[in-house]
Amino acid sequence: MFARLLRQETGSAAAEMALVAPLLMIIMFGSMELGNYFFSEHVVAKAVRDGARVASRRGFGDYTCPNTIGGTVVNDTQNVTRTNTLDGSGVPRLRGWTQNSSVTVTLRCDTSGTYVSFYEGLGGVPVVSVSAVVPYTSLFQVIGFNSIGLTVRSASEVPVMGV
Repeated sequence: MFARLLRQETGSAAAEMALVAPLLMIIMFGSMELGNYFFSEHVVAKAVRDGARVASRRGFGDYTCPNTIGGTVVNDTQNVTRTNTLDGSGVPRLRGWTQNSSVTVTLRCDTSGTYVSFYEGLGGVPVVSVSAVVPYTSLFQVIGFNSIGLTVRSASEVPVMGV
C-alpha cells in the first residue's frame, strides 16, 4: 500500500505550484514597486525641468550676478515644481511631496566667455539651477513595506532668457 502511494503522481502540479507561488509573488510585486520608483523618478525629473524653465523665463531684473535671486522667483519656482501651479494651490505631482523646501533654487553667473545680445552688460550669463530631493512613497507601505529614507533626486540648469 505504501509503495503504491509513493508511485502516485496526482497532485504533483499543485505541489510544485505551491512551492513556486511565493517566489512568483515576490517577483511580481517587486516589479510593480520598481516600476513605481522609475515613474516617480520620471515625474520628479519633469517637475524640476518645468521649474527651471519657468525660472529662466523671468525678467533679468529678478537676477543679480553673482548669486542674488529677487522677487518671488524662488517661491514661484518651488510651487511650479511641486504642484505645477504658480500659487501652489494644485495637487502635488507625487503623493507625499508636501514640502516646498524639498525644492532648491540657486543662481550662478557664467563669466567664462564674452556674451552679446541680451546678455551684454550683465556681467555674465545668469544660470538658474533647480534641484529636488523628494521622499519616495512605496506602493506597499500599507502592508508594511517601509520606504523611509528612500528619496528621488533630480536637478536641472537653464540660462535665464528673460521674458
